[in-house]
Amino acid sequence: MVVAPGIQLDWGKIKGLKETLGKNGVTSNYTFQTAPYTWECIKNTKSGNAIFTAPNTPIKCGGAPQKIMFLAGDYFLKHGLLGKVNVHFYSGGSRIFGVDKYEVALKKVYDRYQITPHFFHNLVEVDGPNKKAYFEDKEGTRHEVEFAMMHVTPPQSAPDFIKKSPLAIPDNPFGWVDVDKFTLQHNRYPNVFSLGDVASTPNAKTGAAVRKQAPVLVENLLHVMDGGSLTDKYNGYGSCPLVTGYGKLILAEFDYDNKPMETFPFNQAKERWSMWMLKKYVLPWMYWNKILKGTA
Repeated sequence: MVVAPGIQLDWGKIKGLKETLGKNGVTSNYTFQTAPYTWECIKNTKSGNAIFTAPNTPIKCGGAPQKIMFLAGDYFLKHGLLGKVNVHFYSGGSRIFGVDKYEVALKKVYDRYQITPHFFHNLVEVDGPNKKAYFEDKEGTRHEVEFAMMHVTPPQSAPDFIKKSPLAIPDNPFGWVDVDKFTLQHNRYPNVFSLGDVASTPNAKTGAAVRKQAPVLVENLLHVMDGGSLTDKYNGYGSCPLVTGYGKLILAEFDYDNKPMETFPFNQAKERWSMWMLKKYVLPWMYWNKILKGTA
């Protein structure tokens, strides 16, 4: 059996979020319904705090909370609003990016857009009508922050039916399917494999990752079916095309050890228009014409 149901968005774990999402300046690109409202919020923000959040859980597309923040920062910069609009990144995590090489480059982007980061600050409540957000730091201290607009990335976990099943890691709050991070075989049920966002592999949960996981899983599954041994290994490859502004992109590629695994013969930590074009035109074509068909 191959288990790949994806990831669950836990909107209800943030008090008041469901009631105010899509209005009162509270938005998220993690739903099709509210993504267009994000642009309305950015255009209509002329002063005050523009807040962008990331939870203290693993998420799909780990760069997404910052990509939209950078696009907003670019808009505010071009319209002379920085200083009137204060951009803040509230993250339940510990740093901007987990790979040193790319983090150095991203810090320059933070400086350009005058972004203030707040780490170990997890969003726990939203009061939309009064435009107040409440965060808890790692000591459990609660912080109240006013906002003009706020883009929320919800906490995420395995789907509930996986959490409640024997396939999940025992006593794990996220409920990921318990697999070997190299072979993708279940650690307790040898006839079960898993890949993608639901698997317990400690890689970035991205489409680029599952693209590299799939061939490994298929080969190992076929070996098991033939009574052989597991020979293929997934190295933790993940990729995050980090949009840093209109026409600018850093193409981050890395492995389990957070070491760069770059495709191109140039420094991918540099913001490039060519990589923006890759994301805008080439990657969508690859997705629909190659990746979904298993030919890339």
